Amino acid sequence: MKITDVLIIGSGIAGAAAALELAQDPARKIILITRENDPHESNTRWAQGGIIYRGPGDSAELLTEDILAAGAGASLPEAARALAVDGPVRLEEVLLKEAGVEFDRNPDGSLQFGQEAAHSVRRIVHVGDGTGHAIIQGLMSAVRRQPNIELLTDATAVDLITYPHHSRDPLDTYRPVACHGAYVFDHKGKAIHRTLASRTILATGGVGRIYRNTTNPAGARGDGLAMASRTGARIINAEYIQFHPTALAVPGAEGFLISEAVRGEGGVLLTPNGVPFMHKYAPEWKDLAPRDVVARAIHSEMEANGYSYVLLDIGSHMPADDLMKRFPNIYAECLRVGIDMTREAIPVVPAAHYFCGGVQVDLAGRTNIQNLYAVGEVSCTGLHGANRLASTSLLEGLVWGVRSAQDIVQSGPLGQVPSPDNIPVWDETGLTQESDPALIQGDMQTIQNIMWHYVGLIRSGDRLSRAIRELRHLQNETETFYRKTKLSDGLIGLRNAVEVALIIAQAARHNRQSRGCHYRVDAVNIGDRLL
Repeated sequence: MKITDVLIIGSGIAGAAAALELAQDPARKIILITRENDPHESNTRWAQGGIIYRGPGDSAELLTEDILAAGAGASLPEAARALAVDGPVRLEEVLLKEAGVEFDRNPDGSLQFGQEAAHSVRRIVHVGDGTGHAIIQGLMSAVRRQPNIELLTDATAVDLITYPHHSRDPLDTYRPVACHGAYVFDHKGKAIHRTLASRTILATGGVGRIYRNTTNPAGARGDGLAMASRTGARIINAEYIQFHPTALAVPGAEGFLISEAVRGEGGVLLTPNGVPFMHKYAPEWKDLAPRDVVARAIHSEMEANGYSYVLLDIGSHMPADDLMKRFPNIYAECLRVGIDMTREAIPVVPAAHYFCGGVQVDLAGRTNIQNLYAVGEVSCTGLHGANRLASTSLLEGLVWGVRSAQDIVQSGPLGQVPSPDNIPVWDETGLTQESDPALIQGDMQTIQNIMWHYVGLIRSGDRLSRAIRELRHLQNETETFYRKTKLSDGLIGLRNAVEVALIIAQAARHNRQSRGCHYRVDAVNIGDRLL
């Protein structure tokens, strides 16, 4: 058992930023946990394109307008304004100064700003096409320099500890629900420990792994969303799953992200026959249209013509030396699978990429559960609305990571955690069955196929109802399996994945309008950008 002031679950940009802000008081104790063996591994690690700063001729007002336009009328203006105002300050304080991230610069030493889809000006700073990797390297180095941050790897949160649910005192039934830490599974010791905390911050990332095609890493299976839902936290906008239009479609590299910055730097989408097509779907934006429009346009071309992929051509529009310098990782990965992107177009398909919904939080990252905060992709600040503007995600994690930490500090002295005597230990009495990886993998693939075919880019009431029926059956089977089997990280993930899949499918069936990245062929009312 561990006792701390603040427990942070997740080591990406949001969790790391919160930890660093809290660690400024050396007397404050922070535990930062990750299910990964390597704390650098998170959704942040795989972010390619960049992060919003403030470019020449830019302003908070202009960025706010771009965010609201991309959000298809569903973005919260206060959240967009908060990001636009706080973002540049946090990037300077945390990433440039504390983490020492070396963003790409021009020969004169000034920061190099990139252009991305639906941005009205160049405002994206980057480190080649490995911005997320550079950011998390810097943040983890800064975290390790703080003696009051305990970093625990190979540690999966199983469930949040909440009163009254986990209290032995029956009178706690009459008190508001409050979070007091989490039960944590130690991969190496194969044991579940109580970690008690005065405040808990969820920073567990997204849900992409519940889909067959995704750009997300293995851990993005919705753990934090499922845990929060089981406590009674409010989940909103869950139907808004953003599909990245361009994931590599080559055997051996499926799901590898071809950054939106490739189109931002002049890349053009083509049919397999070499014919441009985006002008048919978005004449005002063409290849720089928002992601939901581009993803559906590609899907429509593939479905109408029987294509298994489309092509993305950047080699005809960017000198080879510049291309290899700007996109070294993408160039290397394409070359590894036999494609020289300086000379030939890249085969691409859409893939589940970003979760615009999540645990509802306010401008300080607070949920409706006492003592529980949520930051980053697991949360829904309202910023993204029905469709995320490119390169806002890293900045949102940074801004709300700091904001949640500041709110914890400003809320006064951290209260005492409950007595361990009043919180039961995890009971595995009588559980003799070991979890079977083959069964878990098979069920995960079933979830992924259901979500891809019925709750994917193109949705309908019939598809969604069928998904819900099949997922409910699978959830019942999973709960039975869970109740009689010793825990493993895979079993924890399966239980969470099916719960999150149901949350998303039910939200999608409930919302009968097409808006942003939620598209229904049987929409009752036409949304802002229905194709």
